[in-house]
Formats: sequence, C-alpha cells, structure tokens
Amino acid sequence: MRLKLVPKNTSWNFFSRSKLWIGISIILVVLSLISFLVQSLNFGIDFRGGTSIRTESSEPVNVATYRKALSSLDLGDITISEVFDPSFEVDQNVAMIRIQAQPGQEAATSVLVENSLQKLKGVSEDIKFVSVESVGPKVSGELIRTAIIAVILAISAVLFYIWIRFEWQFAFGAISALIHDVILTIGIFSLLQIKFDLAIIAAILTIVGYSLNDTVVVFDRVRENLRKFKKRSLIEVMNLSINETMSRTVMTSVTTLLALISLFVLGGDVIRGFVFAMIWGVVVGTYSSIFIASAVLLWTGVKRDWTKPNAEAGTQVPQ
Repeated sequence: MRLKLVPKNTSWNFFSRSKLWIGISIILVVLSLISFLVQSLNFGIDFRGGTSIRTESSEPVNVATYRKALSSLDLGDITISEVFDPSFEVDQNVAMIRIQAQPGQEAATSVLVENSLQKLKGVSEDIKFVSVESVGPKVSGELIRTAIIAVILAISAVLFYIWIRFEWQFAFGAISALIHDVILTIGIFSLLQIKFDLAIIAAILTIVGYSLNDTVVVFDRVRENLRKFKKRSLIEVMNLSINETMSRTVMTSVTTLLALISLFVLGGDVIRGFVFAMIWGVVVGTYSSIFIASAVLLWTGVKRDWTKPNAEAGTQVPQ
C-alpha cells in the first residue's frame, strides 16, 4: 500500500479565507520589522569581528570540553569546530576557535591569546596555537553590506526570471512571497536572538530558491490550466492548480523537513543555526507559495490567452 500524505483528487478551497491568511502574514511581517528595529539581530563573529585561532593537539577534539574551559574567561560568543582533512596525520587533531571582538579592542591581545592557551592546556597538555587571526570592525561592516547586496541581487534575479518566463503578475506574486519569507526569517532570528552569521545568509539564499521552486510549480500549473479550462473563472482554475500540485508540495516539504530535523537534533551546535533557518524557511516557503503568491496573483489578475493582446483577455478576482 502506497503512503499518501494528501488524498487523491482533493478539491479544497484555498481562497475561502484568503483575507485571513494575508492579514496574519501582514501582522507577522510588521512584528518582524518591529523586532528588528527594536533589538536588531544577534550578529555572530562574521559580522561583529573577532579572533580566529587554529589549534593542534594529539588528543581528539572535544568541542564541549573546549567551550567549558574557555567559558570562565567570559569572552562572549565563542564558536568551536573540529577541522577534518584527509592530509592530516593520524595523531593530528585540529580545531578552529572563533572568539568575538572584545570591547575597545581592534584585534586580539597577547593576554587574551595567552589566557586562552593556558585554559586549553588544562584539556590537552600538548595543544598549540598554529595561527591567530583577527577580523576588525571594518571587515565585518563590509561583510554585512556584501550579504545584503547578495540577498537583494538574488531576489532581483528571481523577479527578472519569473517576469520573462511568465508575466509581470506572476513575478509580482513570486517576489511578494520571497520578501515575505526573508522578512519572517530575519524576524524569528531577531525575536529569539539566535546568532546571525554568514551561514544564515547562505540559508536565506537557499530558502529563496526553495520557495521559488514551489511557487513556479504552482504557477506553471496555473498557466497550463488557464489554457485548458477556458470557461472556468480564475479562482476556480487556481484552486484546481493548487490541489493538483498539493501532493507534490507536501511530499517535498515533509521529506526535506525529516532530513533537516535529524540534522538539527544530531548535527551539533556548529550547524544548528543554519538548520533552524532552513526548517523555518521550508515551512514558511511552503505556506507562502500557496497562500501569499497565489493570493497576490489572484488579486492582480492574469491573462488567460497569451495569443490575444487586448486587455479583455485577462481575468481577475471578482470584487
């Protein structure tokens, strides 16, 4: 017996409460913006600057033990990750320690480095610092600007692609869903004060692609059905299209979430923020593809017959 997450031949009306879903989304977007303006984001070392220390030891790296040893120094945000490389020798265990910039210091001081080394020697006597590098506030500021530009360029490229592939109404619906997803993702990170670093920027760009993929699948079916069912109203065609793609949408989201939840539980602290952003993005992206992008398309209207240039060839949601 085949597993079916969605019954066959569904006929749900996704627009019966469209104003409710749009209203909820508007409220969440406003709350996200307020949270961002009031308490901003909990920027990680990538955006605040800090010190990166590469260590080597003959004993295996224990991230929890390293973090506990350094916690007594009260250095603020500390990220520790084990480095794997096939070229390493058998007894060569390498870790990367990243410590946030200390107040009033442009770079790591010799005292900070020496204190960190002494604390870690209590964990592994032969540990040594192979390299110590500092990232100043200017570099961090450039990273923030570059990250913002990357997100804007990605969304702009999506807008152009959808506009060329479909029509401007489809592009407007898709871009509305993408902006909705990005703002809510930033809002949840601001509200919960989860560390925001370059990995989260990568997650946001991935979310943009995932949400777009869902939206394009629905829109492609809408365009196909508009040509197929010429006598049906636009709202009927859109409901039919979403119902026809619902099984694929739910199956894709559930299987993706299963993998992400496993990584969130078992993956450790290093990737937890990235995986959380992906989980949130999959949920929000699936929701926005159905209830935001489609609702905006219904509101703006769309051409039914692309062979007719006249304005009367379009249909729109009845007022």
